[in-house]
Parts: sequence; structure tokens; C-alpha cells
Amino acid sequence: MRMLRSVLFGMLFLSGVCLAQTKPGDVVADIPFEFVAGGQTLPAGHYIISPRTDGDLSIQAPRSQMFVPAHAGQRSPSDNSCRVVFHHYADRYFLAEVWVTGNATGRMLYPSSAERELAARGAAKETTVIAAK
Repeated sequence: MRMLRSVLFGMLFLSGVCLAQTKPGDVVADIPFEFVAGGQTLPAGHYIISPRTDGDLSIQAPRSQMFVPAHAGQRSPSDNSCRVVFHHYADRYFLAEVWVTGNATGRMLYPSSAERELAARGAAKETTVIAAK
């Protein structure tokens, strides 16, 4: 019983730490596949994506943080969902867009050289959307 209590306390503590790291405007998503952002391949996992004042994005994983160049994008007035959008070519995913509920603008990433190369070769592009918080 004592062990169970310790495990539950630890889980509650860790979830509180994770929640404390987020702020209004952050996008929290569980991404179930490996993906490329800013030219780096990131593993599947839990991510906090934050827009920065300079227009870029901060991408935080449990033990790492990176900054990715992005530009503003305008969303359709009829869409107000919080989501992360990926371009998908065969078995490779590239982070493409980040949208926050309540914001008319989102962040769009510049295509990496690998994504541009796949597109130039005529690889079929699909869009994958992950709902976020």
C-alpha cells in the first residue's frame, strides 16, 4: 500500500510539473510518430509547442528544447481548433503548422530541405492533423 501511495504521489507531482510548464498560447500534443522539425528528427512523444515573440516556435520535449523558424499564417474564420499539422510523405512526417484555439493567426514552418527534395521528386503529400490542447 505504501508503494502504491508513493507511485501515485510521484505521478501527481510529475503531472503538476508538466502543467506548470505550460502557459496561455502553448500547444500541448502527444505525437504518435517520429517527425522532422527545423531539420532535426524528433521521436514520438509528448510535446509543448510555444509561439515566441520573434515569430519562431519553441518545441519542448521531456529532456530537450529547440527553436524553429516559422512565419505567421491566417486561419479560416470558421476554424477555431487547436491542432498541429504535419505534411506526410510515405513514412516521413514534417511539422508544418501550429494553431491555437482563439487565435486568428497560427505559425507555419518553412519546409526543410528534405521535405523540399521529396516534393521536387513528386512524392505524394498527405496532411496529418493531431488535435492538441
